[in-house]
Amino acid sequence: MKFTPTKTDYELSPYTGLTRESWIEAAEYLLSGIFGNIKSIEDPVVMPRYETEVTYPSKDAPMWRYKAEIFEGLCRSFFISAPLIHIRPDLVLNGINVRDYYKKQVLYAVTKGEKNYVLNYSDMKELDKSGNPCACFQQTVETAALVICLWLSKDEIWETYTKEEKDRIAAFLSDFAHSNTVPQNWRLFNMLDLAFLNMYGYEIDEDIMRDHAQNILNYYVGQGWYRDGQSFDYYSCWAFNMYTAIWNQWYGYEKEPYIAKKFEENSNELMKTYPLFFDRDGFTNMWGRSGIYRNAATSSFDGNLLMNNPAIDPGLARRICSGSLLQFLSRDDFLWEGVPTLGFYGPFVPLVQSYSCAESPMWLAKALLCLHLPADHPFWTSKENIGPWEDLKENETLVTTLDGPGLCMANHEANGITELRTGKMVKDKTDLHGIWNYGKLVYNTKFPWDSVNKDGVQSQQYVVTYLDEEHPVAITPNACFWHGEKDGVLYRRHFFEYETQTETHWRTAINIADFAVPYGIMRADKIRMFRRPLRITLGAFGFPDNGTEVIKKEKDGFKAVILKGHDHTGKEKQLAFTIMDGWDNIDLIHSKNTNPDSENSIILYADTKREKQYGYEPYFLISQVITKESLEDFSDDDIFPVKSIEYTDPQKCGGYGPVRISLKNGDCKVIDFEGIEGNLQL
Repeated sequence: MKFTPTKTDYELSPYTGLTRESWIEAAEYLLSGIFGNIKSIEDPVVMPRYETEVTYPSKDAPMWRYKAEIFEGLCRSFFISAPLIHIRPDLVLNGINVRDYYKKQVLYAVTKGEKNYVLNYSDMKELDKSGNPCACFQQTVETAALVICLWLSKDEIWETYTKEEKDRIAAFLSDFAHSNTVPQNWRLFNMLDLAFLNMYGYEIDEDIMRDHAQNILNYYVGQGWYRDGQSFDYYSCWAFNMYTAIWNQWYGYEKEPYIAKKFEENSNELMKTYPLFFDRDGFTNMWGRSGIYRNAATSSFDGNLLMNNPAIDPGLARRICSGSLLQFLSRDDFLWEGVPTLGFYGPFVPLVQSYSCAESPMWLAKALLCLHLPADHPFWTSKENIGPWEDLKENETLVTTLDGPGLCMANHEANGITELRTGKMVKDKTDLHGIWNYGKLVYNTKFPWDSVNKDGVQSQQYVVTYLDEEHPVAITPNACFWHGEKDGVLYRRHFFEYETQTETHWRTAINIADFAVPYGIMRADKIRMFRRPLRITLGAFGFPDNGTEVIKKEKDGFKAVILKGHDHTGKEKQLAFTIMDGWDNIDLIHSKNTNPDSENSIILYADTKREKQYGYEPYFLISQVITKESLEDFSDDDIFPVKSIEYTDPQKCGGYGPVRISLKNGDCKVIDFEGIEGNLQL
């Protein structure tokens, strides 16, 4: 059953209708589904499970993994309930008083001998036989959620514990806070544990706190973004820019003012461009790992509002938060047995990581932390607005490029869609899951990535097959180096089978150059090959196939295929893929269970071959993908926008020199890869 708010106000919220009361309804909707699976106040938050191959605990998992699932369910569902408990302390669901339930279950979790005890760090370290001196465990993650929730419901739960009970909880937290953690965003979990303990008068090691905090600060790359491990994704937003705000309030502003000031400055810097990552409807892009957390990506707006001097426009922040909330909760496939699925919309295994369990998607409740803001806060009282979207002219695209994290957003007025182009990515060449999450050429808020891997075709991805092998295998680029934007063109490089022990000149690569057009992105990419013969394909976005009209067109010597249909919810969808120079054919394949929106999907793809080992054959591959949520025809100029393509070399292959692409609307882009070699970034 999808979420339908009963309390709306389209004067205050002209775009979504959602108010604080609507958000309270949404929290109750989520929590009701969870409590529908809890039979008594003694039962842990362990939810029904339909996926057992990827997620934990596996049948051979160590005992601590089963305990971790109990703790994950408790703390992540607490994210939903804690603000509600403060607002409605007498809330009863499935015959259970919610406040009493969490008060009891928190004590069970930290108390040795109780059935629902989840093990402290020392217990797990003693059980660990790996010999890893830096071993750390999932429970560390959940302790941060626990302390945040105890803070949000302090009057209703924390302050009602006896001193002995508080001391018991504190000892459990201290064991994690002062122990090993993962050297990336996990440091923030230890920092929050330490800050909570300090706030309530418990002794902590301030040097450990300071060491973690300076490390977090030094992960910063600029423009509000932090490098998490080797990647950039929404962890910068639902971890770094949410947890640092809470840490500032609890500890940083008083104890570490220099670091706290930097965290606030970084958050405010993020707010200058972060709204542009969402589309006109407030939709979140399916990008990066842990997509099962969905609209948790909006939590950094609440984080900014927690700072002493926030920069975000509260009316814009609520519009995005509410739009993203509806993106997921308004779908009829969002819940399974009352619990958010392991997917982006419905169940979608290609998105799921081995560190997730059935309860992991409840992490999306970070988006609901805004309910801690009082009813008279500007976040709730300001009128919704759509910020920069209001100022775009007809068919204008706002392009914003961030060199720090290697990210580029295109906000298209023509269709209201936001497209994200990413860089600075390296994954193991066998890690297709990681490549799909980070290495697609483009991520689209209304056409989430398709995991098709069939007949040498993948969505929004070049795929190369060496044809001189006895059993040719299609390979996917596993590294993206960032160069940046010049004269309206974004430059990157994709490497196939990238590995540090092999010189890059012995790896096939494609120099990427693309630029925004009103409804999408045009590509003018140049292949760099050390080996031929080979086949190259390029897939468009996966298209939800619930009955699709396929239209073929040719004009000006170019070919295009247009798809018209509807997504799972019945919304109109349209996609046009045009191939220009360098390509031989355009075709389509049908796929099943590879699209996060619909069971069936269609992927349009371009195809070409290069035969001679050292032949001077066409190097440039020029194409375009445009989309919209309407069945109204694209114009011929939308589908075939190119007036002329001018090459420097007389052979018109693009082997050297700039390539000039003139468009029918009068725009002109010059593609020039000279000099890219001197500035490739990871």
